[in-house]
Amino acid sequence: MTWKRTDNRQADQLRDHRFQLDFINNPLSSVIIECGNTKVLCTVSIEDRVPRFLLGSGQGWLTAEYRMLPGATNTRHSRELMKLSGRTQEIQRLIGRSLRAAINLKGFGERTITIDADVLQADAGTRTASITGSYVALAHGINKLIAGGELKTSPLLEPVAAVSIGLIEGEAFLDLDYPEDVAADVDLNVVMNGKLELIEIQGTAESNSMRRSQLNSMLDLAEKGIAELLEAQQKSLIR
Repeated sequence: MTWKRTDNRQADQLRDHRFQLDFINNPLSSVIIECGNTKVLCTVSIEDRVPRFLLGSGQGWLTAEYRMLPGATNTRHSRELMKLSGRTQEIQRLIGRSLRAAINLKGFGERTITIDADVLQADAGTRTASITGSYVALAHGINKLIAGGELKTSPLLEPVAAVSIGLIEGEAFLDLDYPEDVAADVDLNVVMNGKLELIEIQGTAESNSMRRSQLNSMLDLAEKGIAELLEAQQKSLIR
């Protein structure tokens, strides 16, 4: 291995991950996820309405919004007001797709669950942290609805988690921080469920190409990392 990780992690080692539940009180549920120096506030709200195409269907909906706060990066990140960037739209759609895979949309009636992922501090991996943290917030919120008698059974199907992998100087590395993300020749974001089945893969060769064997090694790392994240999620929900 020629690339030296700044935090001395092994190539297959996650950053330290922490979940803080009920960080704020107003939403149905809230979670701060910390992945190394990346910190994302994930909140869940529920409303008694659905998009027009679901009216009368008896089915609910889940959607997501993603934003990066101005102070999340070293230089101020301008607020997106009237028009969202393509990156922001793409990430919040990814979060929504990933979390819809975790829940039976017919299991909570004609209501809409909105997940908000707000990046407080960015050190790479914000989209994957948003997905991993948002599942914890979603599960915590569902548990509250059941405890309050608003739901009889849980509509959750499988937990969902995500992680980034990069190819740097020909070697695969798990859970990139910012310097690694910048240096990576290939960047991969992987979403899996509790059975370690793939939900989504986003990958691109930033400045080089990759071999099929390298892609396989990156997916192996993703599976290892996500298995650890799934375990951490479940531990955080035991109260």
